[in-house]
Amino acid sequence: MVCFISVLNHNFQTESRNKELQNKILATQLQLKEQELHYLKRQIHPHFLFNTLNTIYGFALKQSTHTPEIILKLSNLLDYILYQINKPKVSLKEEVLHIKEYVELEKMRFQDILKIRFLATDIDPAIQVAPMLLIPFVENAFKHGEIVEGYLRIEVEVQITGEGLEFSMGNSVKQAGSSADHPGIGLENIRKRLDLHYKDGYQLTNEVLDHWYLVKLSIFELNSNRHV
Repeated sequence: MVCFISVLNHNFQTESRNKELQNKILATQLQLKEQELHYLKRQIHPHFLFNTLNTIYGFALKQSTHTPEIILKLSNLLDYILYQINKPKVSLKEEVLHIKEYVELEKMRFQDILKIRFLATDIDPAIQVAPMLLIPFVENAFKHGEIVEGYLRIEVEVQITGEGLEFSMGNSVKQAGSSADHPGIGLENIRKRLDLHYKDGYQLTNEVLDHWYLVKLSIFELNSNRHV
């Protein structure tokens, strides 16, 4: 009987140690995921910031009356990037509003050579997404888009379909195999962020077709409890 109790006690202690080890492993994995997510978030906007500061500098040299407007828009966008990005979720409506502000800044930079079409359905403010989820797609479009027949063409569409999100993005390119066909680290980082937030709950495709680089993102259930 004493031997039996000793065995039970040993098994209990072994199980407790295993549980403790498993908890430590899970905590370490969670910490690594958080660090990876933080690292990915911090990579996505330096190119845009550099270009916008150059635009402000150019407008300031010309003493343009648009300079204060550009600074204000950049300030609003930086406020969103720096302070909202640390939240687990943000309002999709707010994300779209900041995309529009981003586009307005790029309009000032490209001026007459930019043609853009932006469509967004009316979005319930309660609908939430991971922060800075869509802006990097727009940044990639301006970064890798090419002027064709005198214009850089950009198209953006945001739709809510039931519980899901449909986002599509396109920019003009000269031909397949151009720089826009190889978006590099930008799209790779977007995929990693999507895997962290919406694992097995999204579809992301991209292709070059008829002088357009096209990206489509579908998130099936935005408010699913498994999306953290």
